[in-house]
Amino acid sequence: QVRVVESGGGLVQAGGSLRLSCVASGLTFSTYFMRWFRQAPGKEREFVAGIAWSESSTTYSDSVKGRFAVSRENAKNTVYLQMNSLQPEDTAVYYCTARPAGSSSDYWGQGTQVTVSS
Repeated sequence: QVRVVESGGGLVQAGGSLRLSCVASGLTFSTYFMRWFRQAPGKEREFVAGIAWSESSTTYSDSVKGRFAVSRENAKNTVYLQMNSLQPEDTAVYYCTARPAGSSSDYWGQGTQVTVSS
């Protein structure tokens, strides 16, 4: 059974940093494409960042490019999202997903709340 669990959310002041972690189990982690999404109150869920099985391939939304960094540690079945220069508009529930190679569907975690105060 595949399980995806996020952690590391919390309350931070504008300009601060947080690092989210996502542990995936029940799968061959190194073959999965991992992504982060977020959903702010009253808004649609949006893509934040993604990382392929090789750390050399990463993608970011324009809204976080240059501030956020996604990485993975395959030996620990873990993907990270380092978030710097956080702004109130980054406030959202952050979700981690795992997508196996060749699939069009993802396993989703339950999310972790990030709140940035001004």
